[in-house]
Amino acid sequence: MTGLTRIADAFRDAPCFMPYMMGGFPTLDVSAQIAEVYVSSGARLIELGVPFSDPLADGEVIQAAGSRALDNGTTLDDVLGIAKTITTVPVIVMCYANLIVHRGADRFVDALVAAGVCGLIVPDLPFEESAELAEALLSSELAFVQLVAPTTPPDRIADIAKRAQGFIYAVSVTGTTGERAGVNEDLASFVSKIRFHSDLPMAVGFGVSSAENARAVVGVGAHGVIVGSRLVRAASESVAAVELACEELSQAISPRR
Repeated sequence: MTGLTRIADAFRDAPCFMPYMMGGFPTLDVSAQIAEVYVSSGARLIELGVPFSDPLADGEVIQAAGSRALDNGTTLDDVLGIAKTITTVPVIVMCYANLIVHRGADRFVDALVAAGVCGLIVPDLPFEESAELAEALLSSELAFVQLVAPTTPPDRIADIAKRAQGFIYAVSVTGTTGERAGVNEDLASFVSKIRFHSDLPMAVGFGVSSAENARAVVGVGAHGVIVGSRLVRAASESVAAVELACEELSQAISPRR
């Protein structure tokens, strides 16, 4: 089964809970435990972050986690080692462009394939400069997940939608990641704008930090909910805190009988 097929299956039948984790935070061993918690708590996709020294899209909580992971000596290969342990849920790697350029697109994608990864998000790679990576991912049947922000003009959304694979990542707010009290009041119209240009599933992230937020995201027609900072903050406390947060969020997104 290809990465693209596994992602498509994750969005079938019910809204998709997609928790984010920073690889190597608070340690590599605990990262593996957190991945197990995500799976057992109902995650249907996992976004696995690679720590980087200049994370332009990350807010304070995730930046601090990335710095801690780097201080621990965490490498790209270490993070991909975590991905190899996650076999029952598709993994999407979130990685900054510098690490990809350093290896070269083909070698980088080969490493994703070897780790069983299903797709890739590159938040700082301009659309106009992504053709080589897009081709390498497509040839390996991995998803090149594209981000769309509230400030993205309609003609650019249309161009991005043509290249997007797997699902579209709808950035719910302008700015960086982080916990917020509520969702963007214009989220419904933003989601409708993206759906006009693409039939792919759409997952909303940035700022989703509570069960109430998650229900609001599902309520405007999103197919998936991505939660990052809330869970990374919980990871700084304990694995038990992560488990409690996941149960609350997962139940809000896709209630289980």
